[in-house]
Amino acid sequence: MPVGKLRFSCQSPATAMEPTANDDETWLWAQIKAEARRDAESEPALASYLYSTILSHSSLERSLSFHLGNKLCSSTLLSTLLYDLFLNAFSTDPTLRSAAIADLRATRERDPACVSFSHCLLNYKGFLSCQAHRVAHKLWTQSRRPLALALQSRISDVFAIDIHPAARIGKGIMLDHATGLVVGETAVIGNNVSILHHVTLGGTGKMCGDRHPKIGDGVLIGAGATILGNVKIGEGAKIGAGSVVLIDVPPRTTAVGNPARLVGGKEKPSQLEDIPGESMDHTSFISEWSDYII
Repeated sequence: MPVGKLRFSCQSPATAMEPTANDDETWLWAQIKAEARRDAESEPALASYLYSTILSHSSLERSLSFHLGNKLCSSTLLSTLLYDLFLNAFSTDPTLRSAAIADLRATRERDPACVSFSHCLLNYKGFLSCQAHRVAHKLWTQSRRPLALALQSRISDVFAIDIHPAARIGKGIMLDHATGLVVGETAVIGNNVSILHHVTLGGTGKMCGDRHPKIGDGVLIGAGATILGNVKIGEGAKIGAGSVVLIDVPPRTTAVGNPARLVGGKEKPSQLEDIPGESMDHTSFISEWSDYII
């Protein structure tokens, strides 16, 4: 059975039932607690930590809120205040919970270094910063902008990731390593997108208003890539590591270089068969793009 998939038994097609969001959340939380118990037994030095962050809590949103509150607190921004803030957001907005679940699954399935869901929940700053951003974005849309900006500042200080609270992010997101990620105010990121470290989704410095990139579903953005301006990266596109993109990229194509150009040429670019944001294929284009040999 693939990692993270639910298993349901049924007697006949007539009685088959689709898994619900609550089923998914219940299964995932049970899995996380089982992993935490296993790790506490195998490594007693972590038992107290795992109890306080996972095993003492009754739900994923309580565990996540507690962990984020302790990660992002300061001497003047108390962990209890942040815990209440996060818990209220996750408890009252099911879209935030479903996005967190989708992000956990995305990281577990796409990153071979992620050994368990609990490992992602506790240790992956890309995942944690994304969930904190979702709450900051909710505050921004509620016109609680000073608090949203204060939370953005703490996320940047703690995780070295700077996402403006107005930026809109879909679900099924993997921010791999994530250090140095910058996402501008009017940026939009679709569903099932994977982004590596030191990526900038920024403005050109010449415009006001809607000035940041729009990233389609299923896009893969390689490490160190820079995408500037109100440009559109089409669904299922791939941006090679270190590329500088200043123009639109069509769906299912690869852009690479500085300035970036399309693999296969501008008129008839090579079409991708997979969804890069899910397959995490970073290098298959190189033989087509370059004849440089070491």
